[in-house]
Amino acid sequence: MRNSAQLPLEQLEVSCFLVPTDAPEADGTLSWETTPVVVAEARTTDTTYGTGWTYAPAAAGALIVQELAPLVLGLDVFDVPAAHRTMCRALRNYAVPGLTSAAVSAVDIALWDLKARLLGLPLSRLLGAARRELPVYGSGGFTTYHDTHLASQLAGWVHGQGIERVKIRIGESWGRAVVRDLERVRLAREVIGLQAELYVDASGAYNRKQAVRIGGPLAEHGVGWFEDPVPPEDLAGLRVVRDAVVCDVAAGGHGLADCARMVTAGAVDCLLLDVTRGGGVTGFLRAAALAQAHGLEVSTRGAPHAQAHVAAAVPNLRHVEWFHDHVRVEAMLFDGALDPTGGTIRTSGSAPGHGLTLRHEEAEPYRVA
Repeated sequence: MRNSAQLPLEQLEVSCFLVPTDAPEADGTLSWETTPVVVAEARTTDTTYGTGWTYAPAAAGALIVQELAPLVLGLDVFDVPAAHRTMCRALRNYAVPGLTSAAVSAVDIALWDLKARLLGLPLSRLLGAARRELPVYGSGGFTTYHDTHLASQLAGWVHGQGIERVKIRIGESWGRAVVRDLERVRLAREVIGLQAELYVDASGAYNRKQAVRIGGPLAEHGVGWFEDPVPPEDLAGLRVVRDAVVCDVAAGGHGLADCARMVTAGAVDCLLLDVTRGGGVTGFLRAAALAQAHGLEVSTRGAPHAQAHVAAAVPNLRHVEWFHDHVRVEAMLFDGALDPTGGTIRTSGSAPGHGLTLRHEEAEPYRVA
């Protein structure tokens, strides 16, 4: 184990990538055919790198280079919360959700990864693990998928890999295709069988009354998780839906203040956290503690490999989202991908940090900045 004397951050490199999806994708409110990734690599005076990333456009990378790097270079790499505070304070006049929180998250993840690698510890060991195995759920079922594609994806997770929790997108065309939404839910239940758990994500596409009305048929198909039934900023609407439907209502914010407003409004049954967009490892741990203090569980949103080790340190974790796009991108761009077979992933390996390392040569064809 390395001596923990002060070590200044000497280098912060940023790379931006754009990875095509394997098919056109959409949820209730957006459609896309590429996935943007911004990677931050932090280094001290030797060759040990810490890697962080966020799913955001190249503008987030420019923000890191122009605004954040000058602030954190020279700081002690072991004092990650101090670097986090420095970044957040300097960006107080910028809108915190969105690009700003994504940029801070990528750097924070890189610094925590670097610290763990310098100490020769898996990140979950450094943070203190609450568990070694993390339940996952398969997440995809995009509204652009035809029925055969949808069935194949769900069957692969449930019957192929033994992941007995899956989620599909509904709310197609901003909630204007409810009949098709319910038909796809019916198909999903038919494919996965009665024992597997079925979740839906409306991506904020419905209005309050629509979400309440669709809650009944969802319950009939055994749907136990209704994510973003209305826009997540509509806290009163989330509370209305939560009080009216049988499904657990889940939603999340970008940062501690967002999460605090959601929790104190009684808007959710489970709070969604994203280490790549909500303030990194530092922000994730603080938001998870906030949720626990209010008797709530948390679940991760996207980026499963970036989330796994910090999720393992959280006692009130429900599960990890095994999101199709990010699983694919992380396996393409990084070494160290995890295996969800059997419905769990494990963080008990001997690799230091979060275990992932950017494959520069393989990533280069997708580089845009």
